[in-house]
Amino acid sequence: MKQNKILKFGHRGAKAYVAENTLESVLKALELGVDGVEIDVHKCKSEELVVFHDFTLDRLTNAEGEISNFNLTDLKQLQISNTYKIPTLIQVLDLVNNSCIVNIELKGKNTAFKTVTIIEDYIKNKNWNYNNIIISSFNFEELLSVYKINKKIPLGVLIESNLESAITFAKSINAVAIHPDYNMLTKSNVKKIQNNGFKVNTWTVNTVKDIEKIKSYNVNAIISDFPDRL
Repeated sequence: MKQNKILKFGHRGAKAYVAENTLESVLKALELGVDGVEIDVHKCKSEELVVFHDFTLDRLTNAEGEISNFNLTDLKQLQISNTYKIPTLIQVLDLVNNSCIVNIELKGKNTAFKTVTIIEDYIKNKNWNYNNIIISSFNFEELLSVYKINKKIPLGVLIESNLESAITFAKSINAVAIHPDYNMLTKSNVKKIQNNGFKVNTWTVNTVKDIEKIKSYNVNAIISDFPDRL
């Protein structure tokens, strides 16, 4: 039996078209008709959660240094690709407005508690539901923290290798999905993950050839810089 359609996720918004993790990039992904957007969060010095991938500002902005050493006021002065601003998680959630799934990757340290607090507020006060949220991370400690605080939040375990330990850990936190690098997937290990009770949401699949191959494995979701190719 063939499963339901494979969900389309925009990676860091629509990274191939607009600077990653910006409001404009998320908006572009929405315009391309995604089922979900994947974004990354760090906690800045003044405690807000900002949407940004790298631990340092060097690659993407007109500043240098670790993002955790800057207050939000300072970060808001910076430009990404000489054009865009660094958004907060709240700004992204307000933009999406419960219209698709938001996959929040906990990139920085100590991001779990604040992320849960924000999600709970949106569910309680802004008509969001848990089905439109998934928290993922390579950092198992952060995922464990989320699980301990609120067991209703869907979790995804990010991995680049060692599938066995990921499955074991995913079971321990009652995760809904495993998020593997697509290069490690085969038809049989996709089936194995699913037979263990987890969805397979894979990243970052960009070429038409790779997309077709991964689709043939019957994964549950594909995360791509080119969500329109999915």
